Amino acid sequence: MAGVSGPGKFSKRTDGISFQSTEYGSGVENAANKAGAPLASTPDVRPTSRSEMGMAPSQMEPVTPLYAPSQRPDEPVTSGIPMGPGPGPEILGMQPAMQEKLSTALARMLPYDQTGEIEILYQQALARGN
Repeated sequence: MAGVSGPGKFSKRTDGISFQSTEYGSGVENAANKAGAPLASTPDVRPTSRSEMGMAPSQMEPVTPLYAPSQRPDEPVTSGIPMGPGPGPEILGMQPAMQEKLSTALARMLPYDQTGEIEILYQQALARGN
């Protein structure tokens, strides 16, 4: 059994493990691990320039400042969402998300229900037709 490690610069591992072990073969294994799993590289986070996008500066719309007056005063704020005045999400050309019944979602959780609460909610949803 190893003794207690010393304080500060006198401390050392007492479990016998070292990261850069000098034991036979550990250097080869460590090198193989590094070669087999290359480290991730940092993605390029520079913004795309206008020339890289293939657009001339005159083709891009200027960014509207946050507190600037509206450039579309006759357009409702709710345009593009499924509520309120104005066109809904169909104007954006997006497919609406599939609506799943509550009882179907709860049924997938039933095998993991350890308290019985999901079962109660599931039965209530079925009774309401949700």
